[in-house]
Amino acid sequence: MNESSSFSGGPKARASRGSTRNGPGNDKPRQRTYRLPTEERLTRSAIHYLDRYASSVSNLRSVLKRKVSRAARSHDKDPEEFSELIELVVAKCERSGMVNDTDYAATKVASLRRRGRSQRQIEAQLKSKGVADETLYKALDAHDSDDWNAAQTYARRRKLGPWRTRGPLAEFRQKDMAALCRAGFSYDIARKIMALEPDAEPYR
Repeated sequence: MNESSSFSGGPKARASRGSTRNGPGNDKPRQRTYRLPTEERLTRSAIHYLDRYASSVSNLRSVLKRKVSRAARSHDKDPEEFSELIELVVAKCERSGMVNDTDYAATKVASLRRRGRSQRQIEAQLKSKGVADETLYKALDAHDSDDWNAAQTYARRRKLGPWRTRGPLAEFRQKDMAALCRAGFSYDIARKIMALEPDAEPYR
């Protein structure tokens, strides 16, 4: 992300950082300067981030906390002093619709299913972003794909089982099944994938 959204100094401060020397014979880089976060600066940072990335509420909060921590420590301040400010900005983003866990979960589930991700992988990724279980499972239930469809997509993409292009299938059967299981698919699904015909079309 652009450092200008991290409460770094204004144009003059940025210009001064263009030099890598403090003086003749001194090769020590200038220390980066940060301005203390305000509601306006923190809101700009949140908008800048959300313009570039899809995010859950919890993830946005973590991003802002990291930014605030860098700025606060550069001024010998306790980052906890800005906790209420972070919550205020996060709440503002929620009210405006810029960040919404229901929409985020639905978008991520659709994207990950298209890439052949298993439910276990999707659960792990969304939970790591702080998405609540209820929101996560509603998104999974609402999507028109499941692990059987995803496993076929994954096997095609990775050229496993019937879509293997190198080496005899029988020789790599156990290896390919293990790869499917590591990707979060059940042994039963992995076994069924191995039983498909090489030219099989995805089916439910």
